[in-house]
Amino acid sequence: MFRTLLAMLMVIASFAVPTSFAEQAETADPQREMVQLAGPEYWREVKSGESGFTVATGAEAGQLINVDGQRWREVRNQWISPLGLIFMGASAASLLLFYLWAGRIKLTNERTGKKVHRWSPFERAMHWFTAINFLILGLSGVVLLYGRHFIKPVAPEALWGSIIYAAKLSHNYLGPLFVLGLLCMLVKWFKNNMINKVDIEWFKQGGGILPNGKHPDAGFCNGGEKIWFWLLATVGVVVCITGLVMDFPIFGQTRTDMQIANVIHGIASLGLLAAAFGHIYIGTAGTEGAFEGMATGYVDEAWAKQHHKLWLEEVQNQPAQEGKQPSTDEQKV
Repeated sequence: MFRTLLAMLMVIASFAVPTSFAEQAETADPQREMVQLAGPEYWREVKSGESGFTVATGAEAGQLINVDGQRWREVRNQWISPLGLIFMGASAASLLLFYLWAGRIKLTNERTGKKVHRWSPFERAMHWFTAINFLILGLSGVVLLYGRHFIKPVAPEALWGSIIYAAKLSHNYLGPLFVLGLLCMLVKWFKNNMINKVDIEWFKQGGGILPNGKHPDAGFCNGGEKIWFWLLATVGVVVCITGLVMDFPIFGQTRTDMQIANVIHGIASLGLLAAAFGHIYIGTAGTEGAFEGMATGYVDEAWAKQHHKLWLEEVQNQPAQEGKQPSTDEQKV
């Protein structure tokens, strides 16, 4: 009898114990258990971004949740992206309206056929090296910032992946090359870009780009070129520094440092790109003869007289001052 009763109890226990464990597993809540273990106050601090103690080393090792990331994402998507479209859209629209109103600034006098040497081979190589890098960086940056809105919806998934990957690689690897090119340009042309009284008068007369027939005097660089130079020397340098901070995260930068650099980099680069539209327009379709100088190194004497009269006079008087006759290239000029 005792053996029979013991067997029945063992059978009942074999069914009851698994059922109890299963019910506990179903009702277990890992998050609730962690809250009970560490306390609700602890998890409130973690979610607010507070740092705690840890044996791990490195910057921000004690911070489990980077709450600044969401703030950075909101600033980037809700402010920088729309602001960039406003910058570039306003610049492009202004240039289009100006072209429709004033047309292309043509030479007042016919070409003389005499060529004045303006840019050396090194200067042209330096300019085009930096300019091409700038254009690739600008295009890849626009793709990284806006591509998911305009390219991804219409491109096949594989093509979109290739485009965004190429944009990322080109932006990261060409950035340091642009920095080197920009620094060379700033050092090389610094002495030609000091603003003086001639430039102030140049601005007062509209810079010679208005359809009023007035072409103010200018030296080697006119007021507009000097403004572009100083934009590169200030905003361009900011773009370079913030870009390097993000490109080489090996000097103790925290995530917050990178996010701040990204915000400044985005605003500065989009503003510089919008300003570059004007520089590109004036140097190509906007002004007759302007592109020839950087393409060949020489400009027509009529162009030099119209846009850089003071510089032309210096070039023409220089051989006489040095007591020598001008060479064929110089009098080509």
